[in-house]
Order: sequence, then structure tokens, then C-alpha cells
Amino acid sequence: MAKITYIEYGGKEHVVEVADGLSVMEGARDNGIPGIEADCGGACACSTCHVYVDPAWVDNLPAKDPMEEDMLDFAYQPDPERSRLTCQLKVSDALDGLVVQMPEKQI
Repeated sequence: MAKITYIEYGGKEHVVEVADGLSVMEGARDNGIPGIEADCGGACACSTCHVYVDPAWVDNLPAKDPMEEDMLDFAYQPDPERSRLTCQLKVSDALDGLVVQMPEKQI
């Protein structure tokens, strides 16, 4: 299990434990965290689970694959360095302490 901090656009923080093997998106969905809509259910077919990864974590995550890069083009105000789709981030002990911030809105 990893503790992940989700920060809503307005600043409210949610720290939850997410089981290994789930995605960061599933952790938000399963814990009722607002700001991650996950319209496609984790198929990397939309951008409604877009977040900004805390700068300290950017280099500690696996590289974006081409499909995630393509979907991020549809996200609201993507950041070339910090934007990720949470459906593509699989939870493991290596993500313990991860901090993500939701954008103002999902599109």
C-alpha cells in the first residue's frame, strides 16, 4: 500500500492509502475524491483523470507512453513536465508519498 496525497484545485488535501496494483485514478475513485472524473474508466481514452504531479515526483515516475502523451493534448491546461493521467500510474511501494494536484477542471 502507498499513501497518496490528492490536492483539490481549491487546496483541500486528501491522504489515502491505495493498494498495490491499482491505479492512482482508482485510488481517487474508490475514496470519493473530487476532481478526478475518470470518464473512460481507466482505458486511457480520455483526459478526465489529469493531474499535476508534485515537482519532486516528476523524475520518479515511469515515462509517459505515446497514448498518454496523445490524451494529455486534450487535458485542461496541460503542463509538459508535470501533467499525467492517473489511470496510467500503477501504485506500488515506490509511489508511497506521491502528491498530485487536480486542475481547475477536467475536459
